Amino acid sequence: MFQKDKDVFNLLFETVSEGVIVVDESQKIVATNVSVEQMFNYGHKELIGKRLDVLIPKNYQYNHTNHVKGFIKQNVSRKMGNGRELSGLRKDGSVFPLEIGLNPFKAYDETFVMALVIDVSVRKKHEQQVLDLNAKLEEKVLRRTQELRNAVNELQALNTRLEAENKKRIEAEKKTKIALKKEIELNELKTKFLSLVSHEFKTPLSGILTSTMLLGKYKLTEQQSNRDKHLKTITDRVHYLNNILNDFLSIDKLETGKIKYNFKDFKLSKVINEVVYSCNLLLKEGQRIKYPDNIDDLSLYQDEKIVELALSNLVHNALKYSPENTSIDIAVRQDYEETTFIISDEGIGIPQKDQKNIFNRYFRAENALLTQGTGIGLNIVKTHLENLGGKIKFESEEHKGTIFTIIIPNKAN
Repeated sequence: MFQKDKDVFNLLFETVSEGVIVVDESQKIVATNVSVEQMFNYGHKELIGKRLDVLIPKNYQYNHTNHVKGFIKQNVSRKMGNGRELSGLRKDGSVFPLEIGLNPFKAYDETFVMALVIDVSVRKKHEQQVLDLNAKLEEKVLRRTQELRNAVNELQALNTRLEAENKKRIEAEKKTKIALKKEIELNELKTKFLSLVSHEFKTPLSGILTSTMLLGKYKLTEQQSNRDKHLKTITDRVHYLNNILNDFLSIDKLETGKIKYNFKDFKLSKVINEVVYSCNLLLKEGQRIKYPDNIDDLSLYQDEKIVELALSNLVHNALKYSPENTSIDIAVRQDYEETTFIISDEGIGIPQKDQKNIFNRYFRAENALLTQGTGIGLNIVKTHLENLGGKIKFESEEHKGTIFTIIIPNKAN
């Protein structure tokens, strides 16, 4: 029985996704798992017998030695993420950010410390990307504000010179009001954007961190379902962050004209199959997607990825804003010149007063503010479709549902 328990422990020790290092009181490494060896670029068991200092950048080694001694003396566990930021030193000399959870224990009358190590390079990269986005927006706002101020100054100067001409003076005042309104709208957009980015990144990042910390607590075989649940949370939220960043990159490319469309012939059934397959993973209890009839022989000569992007956005929104036990219907019609896609749902609908703004960037309908989203997806879809010679429209009634219609030429211009 002892050997069986030992085998189970060794299996968990080697397969856990976090890096695991065990050191003795002299800070000599006595055990490692595969994850930590890969993280620091060392071979199998190569770290055994080495001092912990080999994994610590030189400028941190002295303080770290004293910290470890004090920690062993206190004999108190430290949770993942507590305290200051830490760095690790790989075998090739490169340094990377990490988080460590420390757990002291006694065995064979000796004190050991087990460290759970997580490489947080990806998270740090995402945080830096958010900071970079904020910096770029701030720079853009400052530049546009200065441009608007210059415009106001020019108009005021013109107003002074042409005071005798009443008609021109009135026109100049109108231009001044327009410029000031644009400045106010730009500042409001900046505030809304910063709030949006902060919320949409902070929430999933907090979830990732929480699930990461909790994973370290589930070490028993029968707790695999708990580990799977937190791993899925991490995966889903990383994908969500990646989609947000892709949306921001799409906006930049659309604004700067850097989008290059890739036109080719493709079957409509292929695209719709991809959309339905990916959206099936998001179905709520009792929800179902009705597949269109008689589309096997239908084809388009367009940008396949853009058509898939547009349909995915609309079907995903239909699922997100519809309750359980409802249907989302996809219908397709094609004539000699155009193909029409119709996506219908039985969801919360769009309030009448919000419908005029539904394609505006960062706009969220009043009844959707508590649902996760950025308010840029429909704006991106509409811009792409118009670039391809198509159009998008909708009909909606609050509490009853929404019907979105996409019309796109069968051949690229």
